[in-house]
Amino acid sequence: MSHHNDLLALLATRSAKRGTFTLASGRQSSLYIDARITTMSPEGLSLIGPLGLEAIRARGWAVDAVGGLTLGADPIACAVSYASASSSAPLRAFTVRKEPKTHGTGKLIEGAFQTGDRVAVIEDTITTGSSARKAVEAVRAAGGTVVGVLALVDREEGGREALEAEGLEVVALTRAAEIVPLIPG
Repeated sequence: MSHHNDLLALLATRSAKRGTFTLASGRQSSLYIDARITTMSPEGLSLIGPLGLEAIRARGWAVDAVGGLTLGADPIACAVSYASASSSAPLRAFTVRKEPKTHGTGKLIEGAFQTGDRVAVIEDTITTGSSARKAVEAVRAAGGTVVGVLALVDREEGGREALEAEGLEVVALTRAAEIVPLIPG
């Protein structure tokens, strides 16, 4: 079985649920994907890091760092960074706060991001693209260049297309249509 298929199986058995849910976007859905159950597991991290790094390199994205809006992007960014550690071009990880700190430096971006970095914005699940958009805006405001958006799951509900309409290249490791048939029961 391929690493991609292993990841699909993990997402389907651990993270995907059928029912009636209100998503972070406010939309109602019969499918909920709590990617964190997969992204915060040893098995998930060991698959996501190399697959994410491979996707970034396959696109030819020359990036210095990876990160996105906390909390969903954090384990993915760290897994990709870790997977790159022994490569000739290791990637640093960062996280974007939902609100700037009200104390200390008041930073919106935490971690190893540096002004001038070329970055891949990370998203766990794209629905409308709003979380990725917030991270893109924060990176640009901090002097970074966004090369593209890497998502763990594209829910295939228009978010990818909305980001692409803004000139952002988007790559997803998995799609909802691949996960749904594998959900048990």
